[in-house]
Amino acid sequence: MNDHKPTVVLLFGGRSGEHEVSLNSASSIYKAIDRSRYNVETIGINKQGQWFWGVIPDQILKTGFPTTTEGLQVTLVIDPTQPHFLAINGQSLPNDGKFDLVFPVLHGTYGEDGTLQGLLEMANVPYVGSGVLGSSLGMDKDRMKAVFIERNLPSARYVTLLRSEFLREPETYLNKIEAQLGYPCFVKPANLGSSVGISKAHDRTELQESLKTAAIFDRKIVIEESINGHEIEVSVLGNDSPIASIPGEVLPAQEFYTYEAKYSNIGSSLLIPAALEDDIVKKLQLMAIQAFQAVEASGLSRVDFFVNDENEIFLNEINTLPGFTEISMYPKLWEATGIPYTELIDRLIILGMERFQDKQNCKISQND
Repeated sequence: MNDHKPTVVLLFGGRSGEHEVSLNSASSIYKAIDRSRYNVETIGINKQGQWFWGVIPDQILKTGFPTTTEGLQVTLVIDPTQPHFLAINGQSLPNDGKFDLVFPVLHGTYGEDGTLQGLLEMANVPYVGSGVLGSSLGMDKDRMKAVFIERNLPSARYVTLLRSEFLREPETYLNKIEAQLGYPCFVKPANLGSSVGISKAHDRTELQESLKTAAIFDRKIVIEESINGHEIEVSVLGNDSPIASIPGEVLPAQEFYTYEAKYSNIGSSLLIPAALEDDIVKKLQLMAIQAFQAVEASGLSRVDFFVNDENEIFLNEINTLPGFTEISMYPKLWEATGIPYTELIDRLIILGMERFQDKQNCKISQND
């Protein structure tokens, strides 16, 4: 990066069920990023999708977003030759709104699913994390699992159905799920993370209610068989040559790792490193990298597994933009592996720059 001190735009909030998680992640990153190496600007996106320049995550957590008359709304100018942010009211921005990289901390829809990444690609903007394909595959649990199966990565059995199908023929699909998976089973919106909308069904009544709950959040629903085993997570870092952290185990206070357990820290705990045999650790690390490469992720991901008492490994899912709060597994695993939080942020920024530069080496046409 030479002598130039890059400007990093921390982008957070968003139109997602994980809006508050994003604010907490951004708060931690904002406090920890190395100001001696980077200039930091912030843009917060409210739940209506409006972008505000200069808002601070902790302040938003306390008092909420400003109104459109109080705050400085901005938009990204889609000019691949000179991408920059522009104030909607015409007010000047630092360095005329120019920057070097966007660090998205937008969990869930409109941030982690490839939509934001497509916008940034159109504008020719360097950014942290996976691209359009990796983000969209990592977000959609149904398509993610299909890719894992294609790569012969062992996963739990599952059934996918559309909300419209369930509403039209509820008995048909209840029967299908019971026949193929049995009880208990997990019911999940296909395109949400952080355990939002997820339920564990133990009988037909709970299954029907769980499907209704998941249908509130997504048009596509994934139902998985329940695996009795330890919940193990591995962090992955890199682009073309990713590395894997030591594994950690989630010890949920509730029956499964709910949204509240993840972000309120109510009784749940993380065991780092997980108490596993060395050969199982190596298998998990290899499989985590294989999952990362299967969806063509880049930058960062957290890969989740189940390991049963017979040491069988089941790949659960990949999260291409995992939580970055103080109690989140992704940074804690890297810290235990030897990469402190601030250094981890630095590495992710460098990986984002490297991925962008690599893409600039591609020709658009033969005549370029």
